[in-house]
Amino acid sequence: MKYVFHPGGILKRHYIEPLSLTISEVAENLGVSRKAVSKIVNEKGSITPDMALRLSKAFNTTPEMWLNLQTKHNLWVAEQKTTGLEKIKVLVPAYRPLEA
Repeated sequence: MKYVFHPGGILKRHYIEPLSLTISEVAENLGVSRKAVSKIVNEKGSITPDMALRLSKAFNTTPEMWLNLQTKHNLWVAEQKTTGLEKIKVLVPAYRPLEA
């Protein structure tokens, strides 16, 4: 799987910078600390369900968008770190729907 951007980078490049917002302005509008927004924008923190709700309201998106971005990034990170997957045997065959 190729690199999946952290949602904080997307928040910064697609929302904060184009709108000429500061971290402090975003934090105040969201009702969270400047540190919370800064951690996300600097790719040191994750988007929580609460933050996803806040971001979706502020930027007219959906909470699912923010959570999906975070989940995809988390999965990419796990794929880079996880070893031994090739040793795992398939215990259940691929699902095939019953024919009518």
